[in-house]
Amino acid sequence: MLKIANVTKSYSNGAEPAVKDLSLQVEGGQIFGFLGPNGAGKSTTIKMIVGILRQDSGTIEVNGLDNQADPVGIKRIIGYVPDEPNLYEKMTAVKYLNFIADVYGVSEELRKERIEKYSKLFEIDKNLGDELSSFSHGMKQKIAVISACIHDPQVIILDEPMVGLDPRSSFILKDLLAKLASENKIVFFSTHVMEVAEKICDRVAIINHGKLVAQGTIAELKARQGEEGASLEKLFLELTDSGDVLSENL
Repeated sequence: MLKIANVTKSYSNGAEPAVKDLSLQVEGGQIFGFLGPNGAGKSTTIKMIVGILRQDSGTIEVNGLDNQADPVGIKRIIGYVPDEPNLYEKMTAVKYLNFIADVYGVSEELRKERIEKYSKLFEIDKNLGDELSSFSHGMKQKIAVISACIHDPQVIILDEPMVGLDPRSSFILKDLLAKLASENKIVFFSTHVMEVAEKICDRVAIINHGKLVAQGTIAELKARQGEEGASLEKLFLELTDSGDVLSENL
């Protein structure tokens, strides 16, 4: 379980918090979409979960581990795909993936199996010997996803993972996320693309100006609109334009 309780984060004293008193909970076996416009606090929240930033107040627990008391323990069980695939450009793709496998202590047998499996899945196996500096943004994104999966994490956190991917690769990634969730893993990803969230998420939360303005299943959120032809996109626009709070727990 991923549990965020009353978390607040500011970047400087006196500044408006980037995240304000945020609380949400994600169970294993779920694909959880974290939605919001640019600057809403999505990346800040994700960086706190994975240990890049520390919250000012509140608690974050991942499978019972506190992010401040046991940051290394949490990093061991999380796979993280950042919003920008900043990789070691002078490494070849296979060398980079082996480096990440070394960090997580993945055996030679398992890393070989997983590199082969995921590189073929994303149709990048023929490019593993190439330097990452020669890769397009989309190809780097695929390597970032493979590196996040190489240690078979219990939780996978992705920040805008579809950006830069072509339609086929996006479909492959969505299918992979569904498979990971079916293995009772937690899949948590941010996006501002409502179509993606509506198609693949079991639950979503909408954040605006650092505050949670709605969360629930897609059906629950649509039902709260109380009109025919209700859509997640329309609700999202209404909530993020006005900042009105719909519900913190549907």
